[in-house]
Amino acid sequence: MALSGVAMVLFLIAHMVGNLQVFIPDGGKAIDAYGALLHSNMGLLWVARLGLLAAVFAHMWSAFRLTMRSRAARPVNYSKTVWMGNDYAARTMRWGGVIVLAFIVYHLLHLTLGVTDESVRLCEEVNGEMACYVRDNVVGGFQNSFVAGFYIIAQIALGFHIAHGLWSACRTMGLNNPRFDKLARQGGLGLALLITIGNISIPLAVQLEAFTNLQIFTR
Repeated sequence: MALSGVAMVLFLIAHMVGNLQVFIPDGGKAIDAYGALLHSNMGLLWVARLGLLAAVFAHMWSAFRLTMRSRAARPVNYSKTVWMGNDYAARTMRWGGVIVLAFIVYHLLHLTLGVTDESVRLCEEVNGEMACYVRDNVVGGFQNSFVAGFYIIAQIALGFHIAHGLWSACRTMGLNNPRFDKLARQGGLGLALLITIGNISIPLAVQLEAFTNLQIFTR
């Protein structure tokens, strides 16, 4: 659970940094070139995809096994549950995981495969060179308010998941000394905020541009 979680967080950081290139005011050249670079190295891209897929399934299997062990250890529920206390993130880990899984599936169908949005243009070879249309796909996809809203909700759920998950991972991997506990909590929360804000900034910016006179992506 801990190792697969850390692997996915590292991917999320790299993925977020790559996606934030959409804000570079160059007409999408940088992020389109980034997408073309990835798709020009399909061997490495598939190694990364399969590795990420393995981490996702390992995380899901670990979650299932831990849930079964928890139920076996305590078949009777607690008489009182406080949902909005300091451990809110811990109590929503399972449902948060389900929301994140649904988001991953939709994200792949939406912007990776173009199944749910006919306007998405997949990468293609043009005059012997790979061409990608990442900026146009992202901006076009998030102009739908319902799609943008779902992405934002999913990223907030992901943030809760990361905040508690990283702290828990530190304890699992032996960093459970009281001296490190506060640092682990703050580190998990800080990284969760960074990833959440970075990811939701894109659909928020697209929606802001759609409903105001601001020119964020039309430059």
